[in-house]
Amino acid sequence: MSASIENVVLITGASSGIGAALACRLARPGIAMLLHARGGVNGDKRDLLAQRAAEARKAGAEVEIKFSDLLEDGVGKDLVSEALKHFGRIDQIVCNAGFADRRLFGELTASDFDKAYKGMARAFFEIATAAIEPLSKSSRGRLVAVSSFVAHVYAEGGLFPITAAAKAGIESLSKSLALQIAPHGVTVNCVAPGYTRKESSGHSALSEEAWKRAADKTPLGRIAEPCDIAAAIAFLLSDDARHITGQVIHVDGGLTLA
Repeated sequence: MSASIENVVLITGASSGIGAALACRLARPGIAMLLHARGGVNGDKRDLLAQRAAEARKAGAEVEIKFSDLLEDGVGKDLVSEALKHFGRIDQIVCNAGFADRRLFGELTASDFDKAYKGMARAFFEIATAAIEPLSKSSRGRLVAVSSFVAHVYAEGGLFPITAAAKAGIESLSKSLALQIAPHGVTVNCVAPGYTRKESSGHSALSEEAWKRAADKTPLGRIAEPCDIAAAIAFLLSDDARHITGQVIHVDGGLTLA
């Protein structure tokens, strides 16, 4: 690793959407990033992460990539180890990987619940647990988790029961960790996006008609772009946010005001 590196950042779910937008926003000389993604079904989206990495390197960042499934035991710990192996330290982590499931009670099984919780809340727990020591050694220690409005807004036609449970779990874990790790100067926060546009290659839990209704329900009259969420995350990673911790920042166009 170059001696001029200022920050080492791990971003999960970085091949598209919010994670990709954040990687693009952070990429510059002095930044090193480990970009993670599952890679799609049977690896059909691996090229997307490679493309993001190439773009970030072109902007001057040092970049490594890692493909793994956060549903598998030990992957969170492995990601932290991978960053330490390549860069020698970790300063900041963004837990962005996740998925939306709008099936309701009666359609969902206990296995579905376990999958949602393991892939999001437990994955966050594993990554954070493995990263406590290296983050505590950093002068810019930051951990940001991406939650969702679905853990705060409950309305007919817009319910995501198991996703809401998993995201609410992340928020609760984040607040506990924020207090625990605060004496080391590390901040832990969540960003809760509202309806956010998906890339054509990404998974969408909503139909085009539903996206239109989502924009209509949002006070600002539009759904968010991934860059809107990335901007908030980048702020929480910055020195300007050094006194903000244990918070859930809603970037939802006013959706939670209703």
